[in-house]
Amino acid sequence: MSWNPERYLAFGDHRTRPAIDLLARLALEAPARVADLGCGPGNSTALLVERWPDAAMIGIDNSAEMLAKARASGIRASWVEADIAQWTPTAPFDVLFSNAALQWLADHALLLPRLFEQVAPGGMLAVQMPRNFGAPSHVLLREVAATGPWSERLQPLLSAEPVGPPAWYYDLLAPGAASLDIWETEYLQVLEGEDPVLAWTRGTALRPVQAALHAEELAAFEAEYKERLRTAYPKRSDGRTLFPFRRLFIVACRSG
Repeated sequence: MSWNPERYLAFGDHRTRPAIDLLARLALEAPARVADLGCGPGNSTALLVERWPDAAMIGIDNSAEMLAKARASGIRASWVEADIAQWTPTAPFDVLFSNAALQWLADHALLLPRLFEQVAPGGMLAVQMPRNFGAPSHVLLREVAATGPWSERLQPLLSAEPVGPPAWYYDLLAPGAASLDIWETEYLQVLEGEDPVLAWTRGTALRPVQAALHAEELAAFEAEYKERLRTAYPKRSDGRTLFPFRRLFIVACRSG
């Protein structure tokens, strides 16, 4: 699946705000090596560079399109095209930071501990992932996928719950952690324009559907999905649409 950086950044403020909130909980003064896992177009990497201007900064993503946007941004970082699930650094990092990326990867029971092992003693693994997969935006997406002529192709591509509950991640990471902070925040996102929830999902959750369907099928899929979204997320009297969005945050400090 390819990524569209411009479509993703159409909601740049909403997508970057969780990275700001996550970064605010990191108490490291001067980490030497910092990696942004799933850096995308570099919006979260820019925050890391601003916070730690002297750190050796690396942005890692598997999307050539996103990395091209990041390189063109002028952000002071090295950009690496790699699959986070397979990536293994040659030396530990003081900070491994990931904003809204790991939910795309399977088997967190292996992935999160493996990433935590790449953190230097006293360093931090900091992760934010959406945990709104029971929200209407995702439930309706799965319903439309299950009821049309495309169902056999789409249903295997749409996982109902790729992110586990907070306590599960606590049990996963606590054995190697000196401290562990896990919390959830639900943002009441105020969106502008026509069918903004559809526009939002086109940049993220709809990507597997876009990759699997040809143009006519995709148009039919989106038409049905759009009507259901309009009922679930009605436009307010002021013309705006409210889109509640829950996110999970993890800050794990590695024991020495």
